[in-house]
This record gives sequence, C-alpha cells and structure tokens, in this order.
Amino acid sequence: MPITDLITIPAGINPGINAARQLTMKSLLGSPRESFGTDCQPVTNPVLRNLIKTDDVGPFRVTGLAPAIASLKEVIAEIRQQQADVFGGLGTAGMLCCRLVRGSNTSISNHSWGTAIDLTLNGELDVRGNNRVQEGLARIAPIFNRHGWYWGAGFPKEDAMHFELSDQKIRALHQQGVFASAPATLPEPALSIGDRGQLVKRLQEKLNERGANLIADGVFGNGTHAAVVAFQARSGLTPDGIVGRRTREALGI
Repeated sequence: MPITDLITIPAGINPGINAARQLTMKSLLGSPRESFGTDCQPVTNPVLRNLIKTDDVGPFRVTGLAPAIASLKEVIAEIRQQQADVFGGLGTAGMLCCRLVRGSNTSISNHSWGTAIDLTLNGELDVRGNNRVQEGLARIAPIFNRHGWYWGAGFPKEDAMHFELSDQKIRALHQQGVFASAPATLPEPALSIGDRGQLVKRLQEKLNERGANLIADGVFGNGTHAAVVAFQARSGLTPDGIVGRRTREALGI
C-alpha cells in the first residue's frame, strides 16, 4: 500500500503515554515567551533559548529542543531500519514554532518548546481532523511511541502529522538531569487550562454528569476551567482550576 494512502486510525495507539501537560512544560522550562498568537514567533525565554539547536536528523534538518532532537534521531534511525520506504518519503513541516494550538485561544502548542514535529510523506501533509491517517504514519507511530513520543492521531481532533514528546518522556528527561535549571521536584501530574487530549475529554464528560454544560472537545479552555473551579468549590476542594489527584478522585476519574 502506498505510504500516503489513507486508513482508519489503528486501535491501541499511544499505549501508556499522554500528551505533555502545560504544567509539566512550564514547570521545567517556563513559558517560551510572554504572549502567543496563531502565527510562529521566536522564543524569548533565555533559559529555553539556550536549549534550542539546529541539527540534521537524517532525511532533513530541524530546529528544536536539544534532547528532543537527540531522541528524534534515534526514532528516525529505527524507521530507516524497519520501514525503509517510509523513511525514503519522510519530510517535515516544522518543529520549533511558538504559537497557540490551531483553533484554540488558551492552549500553547508544544511546538513552542521545540518538543513536537509535524511530518510529511512524499511532500504531502496528512489532513487534520478527518479521522483518517496516512498509511506510512500509522506504520511508524509505534516506533515513536516506544521512544516516548505521543502521536497526534490520539487527540480528540485527529492530528496525525503531529508527534510530540509525551508527558512521561519529559518527566523522565527531568529525572536524568537534562534540564539543569529546572526545579528538583515536579508537581504531580495534573490537568490545567491549555491542556488537550482524551484525558481532558473524559474530564469534560464527568463535569457534564455533574451539571456542567460543556462541549466535550478535549480542549481545556476557559469554560472547562470555570466548570472545574465551580465543582471544586461545591466539593470543598481548593478552587484553583487544576485537576490534581483530589479533584480526579472526587470526579471519579
């Protein structure tokens, strides 16, 4: 089958990993810049800027976070060995890009930290949001997953061209001392405004069961934040809008 043919999203993608959460990224690296829009803007955070590099990863050059590029090199080397035809068609639509997630006014794209990459196959971008994915992307996604990269086909709005370091991988890199200026300890894994993914969609569904009226789109925006604060206040929890262990337990998720 040609690598650009479209297929349904395979079952069982992204086993045991989640998209990197905004609290994790901000705790480790700070915000890439003070403000964001829909277009790419430069990194202004000096700590993050010192970790950005440009390098050759095999079929193309990228600019991104140095440890992300190191991991990407390992992924692509494995793709070259195991999926030679996909390797031959690999290209990129970019890695580092300080902007908001497309269609959101609250979610900072993980491209802003240089930890995500959009891939092309034979020069073609997979169409976002049609719940169909290019054959070649489906074949290399398990390789990315094994190296701790989350595949964007798992977002509520499918984004199969997109791969990013998972929350688990980012935290593992922290434990290895990669981020020298980061705090010694990280906050517990928690959902907060700006996050997106299936965990956010499940949160929205649980809030709706308790009287909220949210669109369960998997995007933790201002409406979801307000619903979380209201639920926390009713439940005797700190109304901070952050969904940590106690809030998850109260919601049954």
